[in-house]
Amino acid sequence: MSLAQDAPVITGIGVVAPTGIGVAEHWAATLSGTRAIGPITRFDPESYPVRLAGEAKGFSAPGNVPGRLIPQTDHWTHMALVAADQALADAGVDPSALPEYEMGVVTASSSGGVEFGQREIQELWSKGPRHVGAYQSIAWFYAATTGQISIRHGMRGPCGVVVAEQAGALESLAQARRVLEDGARLVVSGGTDAPFSPYGLTCQISNGRLSTHTDPELAYRPFDARAGGYVPGEGGAILIVEDAGKARERGARNTYGVIAGHAATFDPAPGSGRPPALRRAIEQALAQAGLEPGDLDVVFADAAGSPDLDRAEAEAIAAVFGDRGVPVTAPKTMTGRLYAGGPSLDVATALMAMRHSVLPPTIGVSDLVPGYAIDLVRDEPRDAEVRSALIIARGYGGFNAALVLRAPDHSTSTGGDR
Repeated sequence: MSLAQDAPVITGIGVVAPTGIGVAEHWAATLSGTRAIGPITRFDPESYPVRLAGEAKGFSAPGNVPGRLIPQTDHWTHMALVAADQALADAGVDPSALPEYEMGVVTASSSGGVEFGQREIQELWSKGPRHVGAYQSIAWFYAATTGQISIRHGMRGPCGVVVAEQAGALESLAQARRVLEDGARLVVSGGTDAPFSPYGLTCQISNGRLSTHTDPELAYRPFDARAGGYVPGEGGAILIVEDAGKARERGARNTYGVIAGHAATFDPAPGSGRPPALRRAIEQALAQAGLEPGDLDVVFADAAGSPDLDRAEAEAIAAVFGDRGVPVTAPKTMTGRLYAGGPSLDVATALMAMRHSVLPPTIGVSDLVPGYAIDLVRDEPRDAEVRSALIIARGYGGFNAALVLRAPDHSTSTGGDR
């Protein structure tokens, strides 16, 4: 049996992102190079050094999230609930028809429910503890999204949450794979984040990596000679990961791709003299997928937007694949970095690239640093057969994650014209 038949498959995709609601809308906006970064509108940012964000302006909880859940949960969970509904519908899965203990939920979160939390803390400070809602105890918590998806769809198998900042969503997919290896048939995975409240933004500013530029076209330029940080964003993607055999048995109508390899490393402490560990994560993920560097068709870069981090990533990519040895893209330049939602959105985008044989562009990079020996796909999509893709994600504090996707065997791949 081939690796593609043995490895878990992704059968459903749900997207809530600055570039659109639903994978089709997101994919169309991405191919057209639509910049979805603009002034923060969820609160008044006038007194903050960071004024821009990638907001999911097309999203509305009322009418899409059950009314009783809206006041009980944060905006980040609202988006994940809608994306999970999309993903299950896309996969053709009726959870009520499957054994409840064979379905799990593993999501990622970086910021938790900061908007809900800030509102309740303000009530505490201004009015006293009697005015703090009971749901404050759970709505802010990183596992709230996992819990709400599990309850909503009756999924009582293994559930969990991964907190590894930007690297978290790739880790959630790796954990989903482990859950399937232990006997589950289906896992709802991926991540969303909604980091926009005064409190949430203040926490982000403290890392020193956010862009303070006020021009959306210039604020986030990874790998550019004028790179000056990143723009934060909200949203992400939820994915349905299934045991390949079980998916075939139920007649899954979509098989977007195979989770073929994964690795995670942690950078050494600053000043230790030891090299960053990103290259090792890439090499181990490729080895697990059974691929040589020359077999890979595209890299979806982490694209931190800070000169030192960009240099480290460009050097790691060139060291593994050779100078300009593989196309590299960073479509997150259109949305900003979505923290735990960013890598799962990259996975969704990579699956669309496989399906449509086109590499999405990186926008806004006009002056690639000459020393970065990477083949960056800039400004326009590039036609290319995509049979394998590497997604890179790094989280603040030293997290590194690499995930390899492979296209499904043509004999088992199904699906529409998305």
